Amino acid sequence: MKVQRLAVPEVILVTPPRFEDSRGFFSETYNAERMHDAGITLPFVQDNQSLSCQKGVVRGLHCQLAPYAQGKLIRCTKGAIWDVAVDARTGSPTYGKWVAAELSEDNWSQLWIPPGFLHGFCTLTDNAEVQYKCTALYNKASERAVIWNSKDLNIAWPIKEEAAILSEKDLIAGEFSDAKGWFHV
Repeated sequence: MKVQRLAVPEVILVTPPRFEDSRGFFSETYNAERMHDAGITLPFVQDNQSLSCQKGVVRGLHCQLAPYAQGKLIRCTKGAIWDVAVDARTGSPTYGKWVAAELSEDNWSQLWIPPGFLHGFCTLTDNAEVQYKCTALYNKASERAVIWNSKDLNIAWPIKEEAAILSEKDLIAGEFSDAKGWFHV
């Protein structure tokens, strides 16, 4: 398994090996011991899956507050996405910094985003299917969102604002400045 720490070092890009032959491929996409060795030590309690039918769908930027703050291990099993993590931990040296990685069925990479970070993604293809493991159960009352194109963050999304396809909930999310104090180091 390849392991790469990104510019915000708590966010980790992992790429499990794929063994291909004439029948297709086999890959061990999760192994608790190998993930632990890579620095991903929290237990997972929930798996989620989404399908976005169109290129340009933006989901996020989402998080949950403590005690339901979620770490997420994200992978794209069909199509491709541009996945983003934003450090929302007040007091962190990388507070307000974002990192991103392309995840796709071709590159087979996964992104670890620890609790205390916002998460979002943009689909780069039609019919993008995303699966992710979470370290805490979903809790509607602790759910929070920041607008995907927050002026406070200047995320370099790979689509034009007018082309973004968002849910009603994501359209009305606040600015990153509203998130101050959601998490602490």
